[in-house]
Amino acid sequence: MTEINAMVAHEDAEGAIVLRHEVVDESFLPDGDVEIRVEYSSVNYKDALAVTPKGGVARSYPLIPGIDVAGTVTASSSSEFAVGDAVVAHGQDIGTGRHGGYAQVARYPADLVVKLSTLSPADAAAIGTAGFTAAMSVNALRKHGVTPSEGPVLVTGATGGVGSVSVDLLAGLGYEVVASTGKADAHDLLRELGAAEVIDRVPGPEDKVRPLGKSQWAAVVDCVGGKTLAHALSTLNYAGVAAISGLAGSADLPASVLPFILRGVTLAGIDSVLLPITQRREVWAQIESELQPRHLARITQDVPVREVADVLGRIIGGGVTGRTRVVVHDGF
Repeated sequence: MTEINAMVAHEDAEGAIVLRHEVVDESFLPDGDVEIRVEYSSVNYKDALAVTPKGGVARSYPLIPGIDVAGTVTASSSSEFAVGDAVVAHGQDIGTGRHGGYAQVARYPADLVVKLSTLSPADAAAIGTAGFTAAMSVNALRKHGVTPSEGPVLVTGATGGVGSVSVDLLAGLGYEVVASTGKADAHDLLRELGAAEVIDRVPGPEDKVRPLGKSQWAAVVDCVGGKTLAHALSTLNYAGVAAISGLAGSADLPASVLPFILRGVTLAGIDSVLLPITQRREVWAQIESELQPRHLARITQDVPVREVADVLGRIIGGGVTGRTRVVVHDGF
């Protein structure tokens, strides 16, 4: 039996989740068409929820977390993949109901895997689910007719994974980006990514969310939810679009129907989890071309997988900026 280093999450009798290094054998992994030597994973908000008591995403324990998997094919029974192919896998139940990327080996059905053409596994992991979601958000704005000439685009939670990549992509496509963040020390970084303006969190602590506010934005990319999203919806221009993908602030939406019925606003939900594999591969092809982040190295930091628990603890409280790539195969 092949021995595999892995970070495995367990739930104890009191409901606490413990993430620890273990050496498992290959029988610990599920069956699959494609076996991957995992070189990199990443840190996402969802990864932190998977190791948080009552986080609501993990189906059962023990579980190898890591919703992003990037590496090289070492065995394949699928005609779509050959040994040596660089690949990325994410979505569906990877890292939540099926063992994920925080192990040296992963095994999945072929329809969960994307072959990379020009990106390295290292860059694919740095982009990961967050960058993929950002690309989907940009596509949603364009699908609904939002062009750079329509006016500024608000990006909330702009220092997070989805937010920072969204700022980069939108600015690269010629949009006027207004980045919203509560991190005063991140303003220079956001301007480097292309933000035309950086503002504090919206709404401000003294601001009341009105059912319909002053028009300000052609669109918004939001992964915060709650009052932030309600405020953004109420201040969108006529026919504005909100691409929403997260709930870092709150899952509640204390808004009214007025922006929708008086300004024709569109609420576009962004789901990268259940997206069919054909569309998933199409988006990755875009990421390898027109939607490739321009400043990926600037927003990416590395952490060895043996130290990932600390970063998972910090991302829940908003203590992580940009993308954290997890060095897996050589990180134990």
